[in-house]
Amino acid sequence: MHFDPREQAALREVGLDTDDLRTASDLVSDAVDSDAEQLDQFFGDGGTFYSNMEMAHSASDVQEHTVDHVDLYTHGAELRGYLRFDSWGVPIEGGRILSEDVVELTLGPTVDGRVKFARDADDL
Repeated sequence: MHFDPREQAALREVGLDTDDLRTASDLVSDAVDSDAEQLDQFFGDGGTFYSNMEMAHSASDVQEHTVDHVDLYTHGAELRGYLRFDSWGVPIEGGRILSEDVVELTLGPTVDGRVKFARDADDL
């Protein structure tokens, strides 16, 4: 179950029973799996993407990246993986679909932040 003991207690307090909690937990898992699938489709076979990632030696607000691939896995409410660019990569610690054209990933060490990605720079 995805809810910690405090969350379970609070949810029981508002009237949910164990079956309700299990159903809610399953719905969370399904939503995370769906997001992972959509993110995988978004990055597809790689190619050129644009982001709002802050880069140390760039004066631009929009960065261009060649993405090799994305590798995602889920476990309960967790979405994790790795985003591989042409010459470097970064762990993914979460992500969400903002629209058909824009996604947001929480990137781990070396970036440590939320970054939006699009296939067209104007969509950012």
